[in-house]
Amino acid sequence: MSARRQESPLPERTTTPRPTLEEVAARAGVSRATVSRVVNGGSGVRQPLIDKVRQAVDELGYVPNQVARSLVTQRTGAVAVIIAEPEFRVFSDPFFERQVRGISRELSAHDLQLVLLWVEGESDHERIARYLSGGHVDGALAFSLHGDDQLAHLIARSRVPYVLGGRPPATAPPGAPYVDCDNRGGARAAVSHLVSAGRSRIAHIAGPPDQTSAADRAAGYHDVLVDADPDLVHLGDFTEGSGARAMAALLDRCPGLDAVFAANDLMARGALSALRDRGLRVPEDVAVVGFDDMGDVARGAVPALTTVRQDIEGMGRLMVRLLVRRIDHPEQAGADSVITPTVLVERRSS
Repeated sequence: MSARRQESPLPERTTTPRPTLEEVAARAGVSRATVSRVVNGGSGVRQPLIDKVRQAVDELGYVPNQVARSLVTQRTGAVAVIIAEPEFRVFSDPFFERQVRGISRELSAHDLQLVLLWVEGESDHERIARYLSGGHVDGALAFSLHGDDQLAHLIARSRVPYVLGGRPPATAPPGAPYVDCDNRGGARAAVSHLVSAGRSRIAHIAGPPDQTSAADRAAGYHDVLVDADPDLVHLGDFTEGSGARAMAALLDRCPGLDAVFAANDLMARGALSALRDRGLRVPEDVAVVGFDDMGDVARGAVPALTTVRQDIEGMGRLMVRLLVRRIDHPEQAGADSVITPTVLVERRSS
């Protein structure tokens, strides 16, 4: 009979106790209340004592208990970022990556955590409203709202401070705070540039009319070309494929067109592809101008794309700064909004 092998016992799991507030106080030579005020950002502590507490925190490796800290500060340290687009749009459009990057970096600078919430459709509205009303976040940022979207009203009803990305649609609460770029002025600059270059049949590939950025860019096109032929305007959906399809349709309707202003860089890149397929040269036969100046999309296009630059990452940072001000000073929170400038960047496509 073979002997049974005796299995060695599992090693006991050992954990080092977390430093406590009391230990930090003892190391710094101050009271527990003083440590609590310093750790939680309270006022009324002299700078020499603040320095002692911070040194003790560093030496002991003290990490505040977030639950206890929330009870003291009435803050969660988190901000909801709500994107009113399906996931496939967000991951295929570099605009969203840039804006979220700006938001994330500015939140980190304020020691705030980003909580990303998707909105695939109206069925998600109630879930998001419950989450915001449940005290899980200190504020909310929302962008890419559509014309019939009730999301802004739901956010406002949750009573958390909020800021919108982009000029709010008509369905948003009056005076909703927002950050946007000068979409209309940028579009005017793009079309005026084409007119100055001697182009006379200028088409427009517009974005979805239920989004204010697209509506404002279309308005800028019509500001310059007041009597533009309606056949020279075709709707896209801000995707590259829609830009290619719109360009093909425009060429079928108006074969004599000699320029196109696309409402974003992705649609402009799609337009370039459709023009190549038809054997047309850019800019000799048809000049192309986009909107956004999104890095590789604009500079990597063939030819490199003339476009309207907006500071996408900077607008994300501005959204956070406005929100933090509204969180910290709710009594001063008015309908403060910011519209950032745009600039035309000329490259080879025009």
